[in-house]
Amino acid sequence: MAIAIVLVLIVVASVLFHFLSPWTFTQLASNWGMMDLTMAITIALTGFAFIAVNLFIAYAVIRYRHREGAKAEFIPENKKLERWLIALTSVGIVVLLAPGLFVYSDFINAPKDALVVEALGQQWRWSFRFPGADGKLGRTDVRLIDGANPFGIDPDDPTGQDDLLVAGNEVHLPLDKPVKFNLRSMDVLHGFYVPQFRTKMDLVPGQVTTLWFTPTATGTYEIACAEYCGRGHHAMRGVVVVEEAAAFQGWLQARPVFAKGEDQGATDTGADPLVVQGQQLALNRGCLGCHTVDGAPMVGPTWKGLFGKQEELADGTTATVDEAYLRESIVEPNARIVKGFQPLMPAYATLSDAELEALIAYIKSLAQ
Repeated sequence: MAIAIVLVLIVVASVLFHFLSPWTFTQLASNWGMMDLTMAITIALTGFAFIAVNLFIAYAVIRYRHREGAKAEFIPENKKLERWLIALTSVGIVVLLAPGLFVYSDFINAPKDALVVEALGQQWRWSFRFPGADGKLGRTDVRLIDGANPFGIDPDDPTGQDDLLVAGNEVHLPLDKPVKFNLRSMDVLHGFYVPQFRTKMDLVPGQVTTLWFTPTATGTYEIACAEYCGRGHHAMRGVVVVEEAAAFQGWLQARPVFAKGEDQGATDTGADPLVVQGQQLALNRGCLGCHTVDGAPMVGPTWKGLFGKQEELADGTTATVDEAYLRESIVEPNARIVKGFQPLMPAYATLSDAELEALIAYIKSLAQ
C-alpha cells in the first residue's frame, strides 16, 4: 500500500511541477514557436504515458497484493492485449516523430531573403564569413586552407573576392532579419548551439549543414560547442551580438575583405611587416582564442609581457621565455607545461620556418 501511495504522489507532484513552473520565457528568435510546439507535443504524449504507467502500477500493487491463501493466475500470452500495445505504441511513435520532421524541414530551409553567414568551427574556436556587395559567398576548398586563407576561399572565384571575414569568436547579426548559417568543420565534429535561440546543429567534416532563424531581441548571447571535440572543448565558445540594422552595417563594413588580404580588426603593431604578418597568423590560426594580448587570463598564458619572462613550469622548474622556448611551445606544446594551465594546445608542427619567425616576432612585440 505504501508503494502505491508513493507512486500516486510522484505523479501528482510531477504534474504540479510542470504546470506551476515558469517554462514560458520571452521569445528571442523566430523559431521559438515551432520548437515549443514540438516540445509541448512530446511532453504531452510522454507525460500521458508516465501518468498512465505509474497509476497502473499503483493499481496493480493494490489489486494484486499478496493475500493469504490466494493463488496467482498464470497467463502465458494475450494476443488481444499485444495487438493493442503494438497499435498504441505505433501511434505514439508517429505522433512523436511527425512534428519533428516538419519542424526540421522548416529549420533548414531558409527564406530567400535571408542573410547568409558561414560559421567555420575548428579546435577550439569559431570564425565567420559574410558575403560582400554581390550577396554571395565564394567557393571554398579544404585544399586551399592555410595561414593566409583560413576559410579555403577559391582565389579564382570572383564571387569570393568581396567576402567579409571575421577571424574571431564574436559575430554580429541584424535585428528582425532572417539569417541562414552555413556550418563547416575544419577538423572534427562540432556543434553550433545558441541556447537562447533554441538553435543547435552539428558541424560535420566534409559537409555543409544549415540552419536559420530571425533574431527578435537585441542582446549578447553565447555560442557553445555542443559536441565533444577534444581536450579544449570547454573553451570553444563564441558570442552572438544582435543589434539594430544600422549598427550591424557599421560593424560589418569594418570587417576585412578577402581580396585585400588584411584584417582591419587587428590592433596596430607598427610598421614592421614581420610583426604584422605574425599578428595576422595568430588571428587566422585561432591563437587568440586561447591567448590574450591584454594581460587577462584565459585558457593559455597571456602574450602580453611574455617574452623574456621567467615561467614556472608544472614540474617545478623554471624556463626563460626566449625564441627557442616559444618555438618549442608552438611545435611541441606539451613538452613543457606552464604551472596552472592544462595541456590543451594542439601541436602546430605544420607551420613553416617563416611563419614561426613571424609569430615569434609578434609575441616579442607584445613584451614592450
